[in-house]
Amino acid sequence: MPQPLVAELAPTGVLRAAINMGNFLLVTGKTPSGDPTGVSPDMALAIAARLGVPVKFIPYARPGEIADDAEKGLWDIANIGAEPQRAAVISFTAAYAEIEATYLVPAGSPIRAIAEVDQPGKRCAVTARSAYGLWLENNYKRGELVQFDNAGDALKAFDGGGFDAYAGLRPGLIDVQKARPGSRILDGQFTAVQQAVGTPKKNAAGFEFLRKFVEEAKQAGMVASFIERHGTVGRLSVAPPA
Repeated sequence: MPQPLVAELAPTGVLRAAINMGNFLLVTGKTPSGDPTGVSPDMALAIAARLGVPVKFIPYARPGEIADDAEKGLWDIANIGAEPQRAAVISFTAAYAEIEATYLVPAGSPIRAIAEVDQPGKRCAVTARSAYGLWLENNYKRGELVQFDNAGDALKAFDGGGFDAYAGLRPGLIDVQKARPGSRILDGQFTAVQQAVGTPKKNAAGFEFLRKFVEEAKQAGMVASFIERHGTVGRLSVAPPA
């Protein structure tokens, strides 16, 4: 591996990988020492191994906080959803995995289809700065999108009434729906959250390396093996080739 590339992506001698701990599909557990385990940490470990350096996981509670630190020199790569707002400060590879995002509607709701949610008079609750929340911020035009600091607050408001839908990732909505008899998860998706590898804009050579690595990881079955290893088959999908 060319030393200038290693020096750019791992200037401290280790690959500092920012990990979104809030994504339960990509971070499914922890090691005895407290490091995260899952598809996202495995991707970081594979990248570090290719570079020939150790990895240091930098945990974050929310993806928006990772983007906030992009220009502070606190991490070298970040495994988060690729969204236009984040791309202002982060160079993203194509996605390595995808997660469907859809709506939950309350018991008795007349809404049957995704397209019926973003309509005049309709209110939707969502977690602010989530990847799917950022997508809705740009694309939810006719109804009222109400953003909350965390999923707990959004669900509390949804349960309190006055909301026509709650937006979330389909796998997470399954448990949410079970706890709310009569509520329904709508078929289809309003978007698929693209889980990608990012690096600060200044790392031009590093980005080119990461871009190629992700495509190779998908083609070679590496990403599929991570998904299988961590029991997320059917909830997390390998993204198509770029």
